[in-house]
Amino acid sequence: MTSGTPSDEEIDPQLLDLWARVFGMARSGDTKSLVAYIEAGIPANLTNDRGDTLVMLAAYHGHAEAVAALIERGADPGRVNDRGQSPLAGAVFKNEPDVVKALIDGGADPKAGTPSAIEAATMFGNAELLALLER
Repeated sequence: MTSGTPSDEEIDPQLLDLWARVFGMARSGDTKSLVAYIEAGIPANLTNDRGDTLVMLAAYHGHAEAVAALIERGADPGRVNDRGQSPLAGAVFKNEPDVVKALIDGGADPKAGTPSAIEAATMFGNAELLALLER
């Protein structure tokens, strides 16, 4: 291994299973369980093999409450994935105004990422989200 990052074969299978469950909680919006795991020590900025954070997955799947809860517990609302995509741009792409508000309120930068959330809202002609992003 040359990167200094352990391969899946080097990580305890039970730990991999736990992480998969936590990512599933973010995708499904299981805020109560997600918060319990974060408060028990799972990193709020846990990322998958594509660099997607728990915030990214919750945002992309439309779970504003989970997004806000993660940010309140230290998750970075603007952390981009390996493709340079931000949670905010994902929420714009999925047309999720409540998630956009939660991310903006949590400090996400509308100009971050490729494309940025502002660029995505402009590209889709979404005036409602563009107004939220430019406030």
